[in-house]
Amino acid sequence: MNSSITPFRYLSLLAGILLFSCNSNPQIQDPIKEEQSPELSMKNPIVKREAKIFRKEVKYSVDSLKSRGTIDSLLSNYNDDELKTVLAINRIEKNKIRPNRPLVIPECAAEEFNNYSPFPEDLQELHCIPKTVLINKRVQAFGLYENGELVKWGPVSTGKGSTQTPAGLNYGNYKAKRKVSTVDASWILPYYFNFMNFEGVGVHQYALPGYPASHGCVRLYMDDAKYIFDWASMWELENSDIEYNGTPFMVFGEYDHSANKPWLDLKQSMKANDLTQDELNTIREYIIDYQEDPKNYHNIVSKTKDAELADA
Repeated sequence: MNSSITPFRYLSLLAGILLFSCNSNPQIQDPIKEEQSPELSMKNPIVKREAKIFRKEVKYSVDSLKSRGTIDSLLSNYNDDELKTVLAINRIEKNKIRPNRPLVIPECAAEEFNNYSPFPEDLQELHCIPKTVLINKRVQAFGLYENGELVKWGPVSTGKGSTQTPAGLNYGNYKAKRKVSTVDASWILPYYFNFMNFEGVGVHQYALPGYPASHGCVRLYMDDAKYIFDWASMWELENSDIEYNGTPFMVFGEYDHSANKPWLDLKQSMKANDLTQDELNTIREYIIDYQEDPKNYHNIVSKTKDAELADA
């Protein structure tokens, strides 16, 4: 490739390609280094990682608990970590469980928590992005990725039917450890992280009832809200203009309010909540937009502008 071709002209040649290679753009190379043989290091300084294909089998059952007593009896069988797993799989908090509402129960609640994730352990499409927040409305869950590797997942409650959380590619803007809701001053939102500035939409801690219930924001457990608050990056401003974007927040998928909760389908298949092909295609579209935005690259914006002028 001619070195005078800018990243954006080169990206236009790749617009029809679904998968991106970090090696195709030296400005967004995967920083994770691989062990290489002397022969490979001479020819290919960076070796592309292979996706992890092993996945431990997890089996589920569905219980409809008839009374508060049977609920308490079931929950008393688990230690704190196991109970957290059961609640997360059902996207709910303990005090929101009600009789005659089915719960999906893993055969073994003591597995590694990521084994229950609806997100893949390795997502090749995200290898070139340092950090990414995925929010899947269909299965009411978030996934955090670092260069395509899943580091954390958890349950969410997105906007209810009349105030749905908008889908799209957005970026972390500003954050506050304690924010008062503009909808109702009695609603306190701990560890609020905005990703849609004008709409006032962000992630924060609030009650998870086991279904979409918010006014547009994305509700999280307290531990998860604090983790994202510390982990994700805010925008960088210069004279009130955005100089660099924060961490990308990718919202996608559609929750079917007329159907059963999708995690109940785990009884039939442990893959029932996995990302669909349409959802993967949406993520790839977001990545194209991400790649084309110079505000996502701290140290190359000025170099890119200089290269474009030289190439003109």
